[in-house]
Amino acid sequence: MLKHLLVSAAILSVSLTSASAETIRWARAGDSITMDPHAQNEGPTHTLSHQIYDSLLQRDMAGSIIPSLATEWAALPNNPSVWRFKLRQGVTFHDGAKFDSEDVVFSLNRAKADGSEMKELLSSVKEVRAVDAYTVDIETNGANPLLVNNLTNMFIMDKGWSESNNVMTPHDVAKGETNFATMNTNGTGAFMLVSRAVDEKTVLKANPNYWGKDIYPNQVTEIIYTPIQSSATRVAALLSGEVDLIQDVPVQDLGRVESSSGLKLATAAQNRVIFLGVDTANGPTADLRVRQAMNIAINRDSIKKVVMRGQSDPTGVIMPPFVNGWTEDLNKYPKYDVKMAKDLMAQAGYSNGFDIVLNCPNDRYVNDEAICQAVVGMMAQIGINVTLDAKPKAQHFPIAKGGESDFYMLGWGVPTFDSHYIFNFLVHTQTENRGSWNPTGYSNADVDAMIVSLESETDLAKRDATIAKIWAEIQKAQMYLPIHNQVLNWGMRDNIEFDVQPEDQPHFQFLKFK
Repeated sequence: MLKHLLVSAAILSVSLTSASAETIRWARAGDSITMDPHAQNEGPTHTLSHQIYDSLLQRDMAGSIIPSLATEWAALPNNPSVWRFKLRQGVTFHDGAKFDSEDVVFSLNRAKADGSEMKELLSSVKEVRAVDAYTVDIETNGANPLLVNNLTNMFIMDKGWSESNNVMTPHDVAKGETNFATMNTNGTGAFMLVSRAVDEKTVLKANPNYWGKDIYPNQVTEIIYTPIQSSATRVAALLSGEVDLIQDVPVQDLGRVESSSGLKLATAAQNRVIFLGVDTANGPTADLRVRQAMNIAINRDSIKKVVMRGQSDPTGVIMPPFVNGWTEDLNKYPKYDVKMAKDLMAQAGYSNGFDIVLNCPNDRYVNDEAICQAVVGMMAQIGINVTLDAKPKAQHFPIAKGGESDFYMLGWGVPTFDSHYIFNFLVHTQTENRGSWNPTGYSNADVDAMIVSLESETDLAKRDATIAKIWAEIQKAQMYLPIHNQVLNWGMRDNIEFDVQPEDQPHFQFLKFK
């Protein structure tokens, strides 16, 4: 309560200052985990990084890939295993240092280093080479037709700045490490970091030397970003005019925001699925019949109606409809059936149930803790006594990822818009460079081989067939229990023109004021 009062006071103090029409006061439920652009592969962390750093390519507010620090790209006609990128000239970092190919080579190699959460996106990369000051070749292990899809959140750092500040490699968040880049930045993006207080307030100002100042609207001169975990406090800040835009409008307050004078609500489907992960190697959940019982004990329609107030899209697969590989058949979710679930539990030898802990975030996804609370009640109907352990995402993710949980919630966005991204992180056996978010114990050598083959298969029909085979194996294994695809609701002042981005990433250089 004290924290929420302090946050509210901080917001109020900002609102009482004479914020100009070009200032955006922005709030969402959770903060960025780190300012190191390669240390975490997490939505809100990427969103803040996108204001400061650029990637070779990026997605616009409609989700389409557009040029950024690269202006042209193509696989070499005589060698499809090599992609050539022509770089934008005349770009400088925030400290005035010149951007060139050395920075790209350094950054991509840094993103592949130990401690990086981004390295699986570059798992097919054999070598990154500077051809000249403004040309870079990326060679992959076999032709990779979708390499460009993996680069939209791959941020470019200044090699010289990184060397000077001893941040040649990312810090390992899971191990509690920090480095100079945890709190300091030097990008080429539209905004520069002014100040940062973790979980309280981050202030950015417009980069006067931004390369895109004549390409995008660039009407925002200052961003005041305030994480507000409490839904009630977050909405109150918007309704009172203390903030201009919130990303996480609680479903119970959609009507209030939409009907309030001076405000508007923007809604769109998100490229993200919410699901539960289950340990397949140890304890009762190692029995497939138990996982099957848990899956059909989840009343997805009830969660949509009661918990989400209609603002969700129930699904039977851990893949949003935006993604290559999605089909109507995969999307069908199982019928809620308590009797059949109890029968499966009895067949597995657990007619008296068992105890388990459900680890859940409380500041990351829409109604995350409330969904988990609903699941606790549903599992009780089939004899599973669930203890809910809800924590902020910074504490939850290491537990979920590190294999410390038998039962956990996760949400997964797919920035590449391709199934391989899901497979490489969530399905492949855990190795040094793959399967980092698969602590379930699921391991299938044949599936692993198929996943790797997708990176060099240029026959798209054959590739899609392999994707379908992998999904069939995943659906049989049921190490993940899908719940729904998330729906985005942004609330904002009605003098703002800003589309909802399918990855929930507001890129403020696109924002316009009426």
